[in-house]
Amino acid sequence: MSDDSAEQYSRHARMPIRSIVLISMGPLSWVTEVENISATGLLAQRPSEWNANAGERCVLDLLVGDDLHIHLEANVSRLTPNHVAFAYTNIPEDKEHALWGLLGQYADHVDKPVQADEQD
Repeated sequence: MSDDSAEQYSRHARMPIRSIVLISMGPLSWVTEVENISATGLLAQRPSEWNANAGERCVLDLLVGDDLHIHLEANVSRLTPNHVAFAYTNIPEDKEHALWGLLGQYADHVDKPVQADEQD
């Protein structure tokens, strides 16, 4: 791997969180727990009846506490046996402030890539 490809890799910092998300895909829906969230997506526990694939579009309704509900559009970006990762495709303008407020310092922080010499 060249240094150029390592420098190109970056991701927004993940904030650990315990909340509930309602995932809707047409007539299908699931409720599950969120493991972490970032400015560009979230990672949730994979529901037992999950039958969607990476690349599929969905609507996420993130419920945090009793007062915060954030409605987002997303694509399924990654699947594992235990998790589903989502990448936001649309954050309604009226929900941006709530999401950034929830993320706090995580909203603008980008994790630095691990250099080859740091992996040992």
